[in-house]
Amino acid sequence: MASNSSGSSASAEVPAPYGSGPGVPAPAERKPARVRLHHLQQAKRDGTKFAMLTAYEQYTAEIFDAAGIEVLLVGDSASNNVFGNETSLPVTVDELLPLCRAVARSAKRALVVADLPFGSYEVSAEQAVAAGVRFLKEGLAHAVKIEGGKYYAPTVRAMVQAGIPVMAHIGFTPQSEHALGGYRVQGRGDDAQRLIDDARALEEAGAFCVLMEMVPAETATAVDAAVNVPTVGIGAGKATTGQVLVWQDMAGLRGGKMAKFVKQYADLRSTLHDAATAYGDDVRSGGFPGPEHSF
Repeated sequence: MASNSSGSSASAEVPAPYGSGPGVPAPAERKPARVRLHHLQQAKRDGTKFAMLTAYEQYTAEIFDAAGIEVLLVGDSASNNVFGNETSLPVTVDELLPLCRAVARSAKRALVVADLPFGSYEVSAEQAVAAGVRFLKEGLAHAVKIEGGKYYAPTVRAMVQAGIPVMAHIGFTPQSEHALGGYRVQGRGDDAQRLIDDARALEEAGAFCVLMEMVPAETATAVDAAVNVPTVGIGAGKATTGQVLVWQDMAGLRGGKMAKFVKQYADLRSTLHDAATAYGDDVRSGGFPGPEHSF
């Protein structure tokens, strides 16, 4: 990804003119520069890449931020990966807001994007604006993401005009899994033009980025070439500017069969299982706590 220098696209970022609240660190100790929308746009122009991971709480947000992940998504996938639901549909705004606050408070550099969950934006543009305001105001997010194609362009426009940065999500949209007939690849063959039209309409409405899920690589390449904003892929090939994965999939915490597009970089499930087993054995045998753990 491009460096945090804004280059020719914008003037250098200056300190907040109205202060930053109590406990502002001395200049030499200031937190690292925040990843902003124009940095993602610069990556698109430069042909560089950025990484995006989900995060739902303090520690993963801290770790991924320190690892240099540019964008953290407080996804409605928390429905499956935090709250134990089978799909993303049951999770609510009120359930996601505390998770979003925890991530936003813990990430010093990454751009924090929050999903608008099912039922929080479909009724009207006014409903979407109200939900988006809550995520920026109460959840401390820097942007939101909504699912859907060009039908939602007026909604995106209203949100952007209200000062809410919007990432669009097209292709397979999990909140519409029942309408789509399950988890199915979108944009094959003649259907590719629909996704191109969706992306263009959402860009024109003001979306700063377009995420594509479960889209053939050839279609995703055509979509990326058709828009000037950066694209993010999950199961959409490598032509996109960014890539996103659910962190529990990426790090091997979740069990079961993984989607084809998932690459696992660790096996945390086995690591935690072994640690918990050793702890339980230690407690039952009297090995823990030892004298060194007692006052």
